[in-house]
Amino acid sequence: MKAQIKVITARFRLPPSLLARWSSHLLLGALAISVWGCAGTPRGQDDGGMSIDFARVPEVTTQAPKGVVAAAHPLAVAAGTKVLKANGTAMDAAVAVAATLGLVEPQSSGLGGGGFLLYYDAQNGKLSAYDGREVAPAKARADQFLMANGQPMPFRSAARSGRAIGVPGLVAMLAKAHARHGALDWSLLFEDPIRLAENGFLITPRLEALIKRAPELADHPTSKAYFFDKNGQPKTSGTRLINTEYADTLYALKAMGPPAFYRGRVAEDIVAASLKAKLGSVMSETDMAQYKAHQRRPVCEPYRQWILCVPPPPSGGIFLLELMGILEHTDIDTRGPQDPQAWVLFAEASRLMNADRNAYHADPAFADVPQDILLSNRFLKKRARAIGPRAAETVPPAAIKTRTTPPKDKDTGTTHFVIVDRYGNVASLTASVEYLFGSTVMAAGMMLNNQLTDFSFVPDQDGVPVPNRLEPSKRPRSSMSPVVVFDRRGNFVSALGSPGGSAIPIYVAKALVAHLDWGLDLKTAFDLHNVIGRGNTVAIETDTMRRDVFEGLKRYGFDLKAVTFEESGLHGITARDGSLVGAADKRREGTVGYVTAAPSGR
Repeated sequence: MKAQIKVITARFRLPPSLLARWSSHLLLGALAISVWGCAGTPRGQDDGGMSIDFARVPEVTTQAPKGVVAAAHPLAVAAGTKVLKANGTAMDAAVAVAATLGLVEPQSSGLGGGGFLLYYDAQNGKLSAYDGREVAPAKARADQFLMANGQPMPFRSAARSGRAIGVPGLVAMLAKAHARHGALDWSLLFEDPIRLAENGFLITPRLEALIKRAPELADHPTSKAYFFDKNGQPKTSGTRLINTEYADTLYALKAMGPPAFYRGRVAEDIVAASLKAKLGSVMSETDMAQYKAHQRRPVCEPYRQWILCVPPPPSGGIFLLELMGILEHTDIDTRGPQDPQAWVLFAEASRLMNADRNAYHADPAFADVPQDILLSNRFLKKRARAIGPRAAETVPPAAIKTRTTPPKDKDTGTTHFVIVDRYGNVASLTASVEYLFGSTVMAAGMMLNNQLTDFSFVPDQDGVPVPNRLEPSKRPRSSMSPVVVFDRRGNFVSALGSPGGSAIPIYVAKALVAHLDWGLDLKTAFDLHNVIGRGNTVAIETDTMRRDVFEGLKRYGFDLKAVTFEESGLHGITARDGSLVGAADKRREGTVGYVTAAPSGR
């Protein structure tokens, strides 16, 4: 075996942690995926063209859909499928979907926020990760979320302020990925969102309910005029929203390209609104002009007979991999959704992962994130052995190194969508404005994020700087965990992701276990009840959980709490029997669109 490992190392240049885990799975002989140049990149540097090579996949069969879009709003799905029908790639469609979601789902995402993208280019078999996470302004201070008495500000007060607004990264990320993977001209991708912004769209019952949950929208004149009627009441379902300012922003992007967002009128509007907001920002037009999105090397780890790939930190992907790695060392795969012990294992593994995430998650350009340790086979086995016959009263993090301070859990403003085109290209993208409607500050027709509250409010612990402290030009840690799944021959299996704040890795892991281990179709996997293990409690969806499962969790000793608002919004696409099948979480307004006729001319 040692000789075989040397041959594989020389040929494929596998990183040691990945090599050890694959060899332990006896997959070395069958492995047909190559990972080039994965030996690590200097901290904070763009990985450029570095990506992970998988098998080249032929076009889907003639009977299969010629493209699929799974996203959180029917109008966004329609915009994406229209681009696919016009010979666009998954990346072309992703630009249209993201721009549309920013209009029709302003509570969750938008061009005023950021995101992470995994893109699989089927023609050359390469998987790339793109980082569009917001950054702190150059004049940001580590203590800007502390009150005069040195105590952290209440989260909601901080989130609904100018201090929380980071430099938006979504447009730059989309542009960087489109330059490499797009087929249609950038200017052709904004027709549907522009039309919707000018002609209006109808408020849905969900959007109505969420406007009522964000009274701070009324604190800002532009937001108030948009979301509230002349009597100062939240606009109701069925009301038509027209957003000419957003249309103007999209016209500028269409005519002048991505620079129109980071320089000129749009950038000026974003900076001015941030400065005027309560507890005004220190963002400048220079901060906007200097923002850069990055192409990163994905992180891929085996899970049983599959390979799971995620973006690297500051995304939450490696903690999704840690959770799956812990579960791999249990017998959860032999159980099923009706077995209480399966959910006991899942909840305890989630608690262990969250303890580690709270301790070690940060921007690797500013702090050492112990990724290799967290994903090593020895470490994962040890964490799995920590699951005992009774619920642990407390779950401390693994003793690795200096720990961070977690931000508080909160309602979330995030979305996820997946697109597969007729050529087999895959886009799996999670985008966010962070809190519900972000900072509630509106500029250039869009909601501005409050992502800086994802930093630790307390910058030091016992005089030692915490890894996730706020620093100038730093990216806050994120829970966003888009994932793409391959089989061990390198063929595409599934792509999925979810919103849900700090529960995102747990929501995605639930779907992966149900889909891969238990053999459930993606839709059924998404709709299964959620079990969220964090800290000393386990949150559950009591309305959909079987009584015997509930009693099993209770007997194990968990402090059970009903889920209130935080919810999953899983969207995904899987390859099955030579075809493509999309799925959308029942908990939100998402849907799936199929392109059934082959486009011509390409």
